[in-house]
Amino acid sequence: MEKEFNVTGTCIPEMHYMVDTLNKIDKIIKLVEKGKYFVINKPRQYGKTTTLFLLNRKLENYENYLPIKISFEGIGDAIFERENSFSKVFLQIMGRNLFLNDEKLAVFLEEQESKVENLNNLSNVITKLVIKANKKIVLMIDEVDKSSNNQLFLSFLGMLRNKYLLRNEGMDITFHSVILAGVHDVRSLKLKVRPDEEHKYNSPWNIASDFDVDMSFSKDEIGTMLDDYIGNKKVKLDKVYFSEMLYFYTSGYPFLVSKLCKIIDEKIMPEDDLQWKKEYMDEGVKKILRDNNTNFESLIKNIENNSKLKEMVKSLIIDGNRINYNVNNPIINIGMLYGIFKNENNNLKINNRIYEQIIYDYMSSLIETSTNSLSFYNEKSKFIMADGSLDIRKILIKFQEFMKHEYSEKREAFLENDGRLLFLAFISPIINGTGFAFKEVQGGEEKRFDIVITYNKKIYILELKIWRGEEYHKKGLLQLGEYLNQYGLDKGYLLIFDFRKTNGETGKVEEVKLKDTGKSVVEVYC
Repeated sequence: MEKEFNVTGTCIPEMHYMVDTLNKIDKIIKLVEKGKYFVINKPRQYGKTTTLFLLNRKLENYENYLPIKISFEGIGDAIFERENSFSKVFLQIMGRNLFLNDEKLAVFLEEQESKVENLNNLSNVITKLVIKANKKIVLMIDEVDKSSNNQLFLSFLGMLRNKYLLRNEGMDITFHSVILAGVHDVRSLKLKVRPDEEHKYNSPWNIASDFDVDMSFSKDEIGTMLDDYIGNKKVKLDKVYFSEMLYFYTSGYPFLVSKLCKIIDEKIMPEDDLQWKKEYMDEGVKKILRDNNTNFESLIKNIENNSKLKEMVKSLIIDGNRINYNVNNPIINIGMLYGIFKNENNNLKINNRIYEQIIYDYMSSLIETSTNSLSFYNEKSKFIMADGSLDIRKILIKFQEFMKHEYSEKREAFLENDGRLLFLAFISPIINGTGFAFKEVQGGEEKRFDIVITYNKKIYILELKIWRGEEYHKKGLLQLGEYLNQYGLDKGYLLIFDFRKTNGETGKVEEVKLKDTGKSVVEVYC
């Protein structure tokens, strides 16, 4: 069977190109060996199910372990209405899992179904099962948060918790280790003491050990997947370059790494030329940004469904505000759970550059669709030169004209909040299809907003900022010159939103030479 890059469901080593996660599995095995109960809570499509599959496969090779991997996904909500039905179905699911590896134990569980009427009965069956197996049973429950809104399931976790505590005291026998996997951290879920007491709660899973295994992919780990790909398909590629660039755009988010590789392999690389050219990376990024998939849909849905989260995202990547990482902040916490944020040196950041672009494009699209006159100014054909390159100077001057005619009265109030998004909305239809714009907010008092446009194999550097005085302006020009050096470019572009009431430079366009570097910058004031 020919392997492929997988972006749906469990990754199987015999079927899919995979990162070598042996080191991660070994770290999890150490938790299991210590008899720990823990939670793998990571965002969607972050490799949780694949990790459980690989862990289960490895534990099957241990003579003294018996892994049982189950999921309540797809069984409906009816079983969570009564202890009787839940207990029976739980035994049925475990029995199905055991049947291929231990038919006798599977038959034993089938015989016990008729005897369980409540969680107390189920607890007794678990004890008998462990004694009968005479092995360390490791229970893994995937997609656990799909059931976590059910009171009965929380009571079930409470039962497992109680057996764990009694086991440690030598007063019960139960599962050696229990692993719960899902988006939400089950340790934060609450269990009512009695149905009529709305304000008394206990955590059903406060026994869980910390799970500190980093499930994102490092550059070296991405390289192991490329090794697998090269060895199987005999493709030629610069492994160091593509490992670094895949990490640069994705920050090691498993779904995004595999998705980009899949795009390059199946949609960009010709079938008769098995090699990855470096320009394929930019093409892959362009394609994934135009992609419609459930991961991106979930990203936008989660932002839209929480107004405070949306405000924080905009403050972070559009306004350039610095936000300290604090997991006790409920908005930051939920953004981390959904994979929108990451903690970078105790500063809050968007998880990866692909997500940044998706969010930028989405927010600028909202501005574009609410501004009816935009299309009158940004017709694509007006800004493409004879050799197919972009006329950035002309784009900026046309945007300046647009601002003068459409936003002359409300410019300051509007632009302080949405000027950057408005410009992104302006250039989006001009570059879409042929190029893309990579954006990055630079911190500090100037809050520079840098845009790197790749279009038709050429790169253009733009900087957007609000006028904050001559001194900051000079520093900004030096920084832009350094930025141009990094890309090996001789010319850059600066769009300045000027709100000075007097002596403002609105409408001004000039090209300045930077001292010592020989670089030039086209300045356009709005």
